Amino acid sequence: MTTTTATGSLTSGGGGEGGGADDRVMATAQQIVNSLNTTKNVREDMLLILSSFDNRLSNISDLIKTVSSSQSSVLDAAEKIILRSDSGISSTVSCDESPKETRDYLSAVDEILDLLDNLSVEPDSEVLDRAETAVQVAMSRLEDEFRHILIRNTVPLDAQSLYGSIRRVSLSFAANEGEIDEDFASFGEVETESVCFHERGASFGDDLCVDLINSDAVMELKEIADRMIRSGYEKECVQVYSSVRREALDECLASLGVEKLSIEEVQKIEWKSLDEKMKKWVQAVKIGVRLLLGGERRLCDVIFNGSDSAREVCFNEIAKGCLMQLLNFAEAVSIVRRSSEKLFRILDMYDALSNVFPDLEAMAIDRFVYGEAKGVLDGLGGAARGTFVEFENAVKSETSRKPMLGGEIHPLTRYVMNYVKLLVDYGDTLNFLLENDDDDELNGLQNDDGERLQLESMAPITRRLLALLSTLESNLEEKSRLYEDGAMQYIFLMNNILYMVQKVKDSELIKILGDQWVRKHRGQIRQYATAYLRAAWSKALSCLKDEGIGGSSNNASKVALKERFKSFNACFEEIYRIQTGWKVPDPQLREELRISISEKVLPAYRSFMGRFGSQLESGRHSGKYIKYTLDDLENYLVDLFEGTPLVLHHLRRKNS
Repeated sequence: MTTTTATGSLTSGGGGEGGGADDRVMATAQQIVNSLNTTKNVREDMLLILSSFDNRLSNISDLIKTVSSSQSSVLDAAEKIILRSDSGISSTVSCDESPKETRDYLSAVDEILDLLDNLSVEPDSEVLDRAETAVQVAMSRLEDEFRHILIRNTVPLDAQSLYGSIRRVSLSFAANEGEIDEDFASFGEVETESVCFHERGASFGDDLCVDLINSDAVMELKEIADRMIRSGYEKECVQVYSSVRREALDECLASLGVEKLSIEEVQKIEWKSLDEKMKKWVQAVKIGVRLLLGGERRLCDVIFNGSDSAREVCFNEIAKGCLMQLLNFAEAVSIVRRSSEKLFRILDMYDALSNVFPDLEAMAIDRFVYGEAKGVLDGLGGAARGTFVEFENAVKSETSRKPMLGGEIHPLTRYVMNYVKLLVDYGDTLNFLLENDDDDELNGLQNDDGERLQLESMAPITRRLLALLSTLESNLEEKSRLYEDGAMQYIFLMNNILYMVQKVKDSELIKILGDQWVRKHRGQIRQYATAYLRAAWSKALSCLKDEGIGGSSNNASKVALKERFKSFNACFEEIYRIQTGWKVPDPQLREELRISISEKVLPAYRSFMGRFGSQLESGRHSGKYIKYTLDDLENYLVDLFEGTPLVLHHLRRKNS
């Protein structure tokens, strides 16, 4: 039926339309000829059928010869350009040539590709071989040039400039080289040496990007990629691009401080060096995924615009190498020996990796690599939980037996409070990681069912910190018993609890623990102050009581009075000698304690002196018994808790 219709169409215009009709018939025939890309025998049969339809097609063979001659001419011209430097030294297309020559070369490739797409009805086998040979030569050269342009136009990463774009700096914790050990000696300077600034949580602007390849070269690469893909050389093009860009990204990671290390090598690294590598890794993940891989995604989208498969294969091959190197280090970190100082860096790594998952999703990253990243993230989360538990256990089990000189703040207190103060910055992450942990810590905090319900409604990090600080308090109470002097036990507890309160009140911890926690512990400090007064001054104050003196103020026993004054003097001098060596670092607490002492001691001394002092003052050697005036006592009390012991002869010289 098709033949009949075609014949009718061709013959219907033959009667009276003259040359115009002939031209249309020939044009139609030429179109048919151009589409006959079949075997020689089939073409001959089809031509025979066509020529029998109409005598105007009798010269179709001449038309075929004309088309073949035209194709041969095109091939000659294109072949001349493509093969012109075949015997030369340079095999590149554009390195040493002008833009015009480059365009001519690519145009010649297009001519041959078009020729192969629209071969004449009767192609000469020699012509076909020449065309295919020319394409092979052209693809070889384009492949070399593709590689050459990629290498020549790769832009080195300026890591320092990128670090300069960081917008947020926050605190993190870097412990001394030791860990919580038996005597805590290595943490004596924890407050000044182990808190430092670094680029945790650094963020880059959404508009920040880097040129991975000189922009002028991108379109050149696209032009070559288009022709290689069209010629059936997609695999070779992808291999070259992936290989060069993988090496370029390796160099970028190296400039960011990311090394290729095995798990065994990571586990052998000293903490100070590992800490630095972890810090660099955090920045490398942000830069590597958001800037480098984001840039690679955009490049692949442009350069391989003509092939979805090439675009995806290229990007995932490049991304896989970069990501796996980053993930391998993170995996190694997640299984290294756990110790408390590593927690903050592990959390940094967890946050950094977690935060780039939306970017990986948007880039349509390979599902295998995406799954690996998820597994490593889970591993870091597990390491963070385990390290936090390790820290809790270390605080609970720290059993140093060496009391702090002068009742000073214990290094454990400084360490723990600085540690938990910095944990606040990771509150959201820790709430997520600790959400499903067992709530054993509730058992040590609750007093009744109502309080348990209140605790259960708290965020996980709040419960854990309350339990942790409760453990610290219990440990401090145990350490206070190392002091034989009961009064010093309370000075030690006041110093340490006040330090805890100040750290909570002056930081974001107050938002987690709340004002109620602060009020409760301020109440504890007041209780300790009352207990201190009782333990330190009861004996001295008992010397100023009337009991045991005998009679009224007029007929009291002078012998008893002398003993009372001598006992008070001895007590006061002993307290002065000892407690000037005690240390209360907080000036407000120090002053409040002095005022409390003054309010207890000075009125009692004034009253005793008023009732009985006159009986001794009139006698010989009264200064031997009544050694101090009220002003003297008040002045001496100012010296207490300064941490510099004043011996007895200093006191006497001051009195004289």
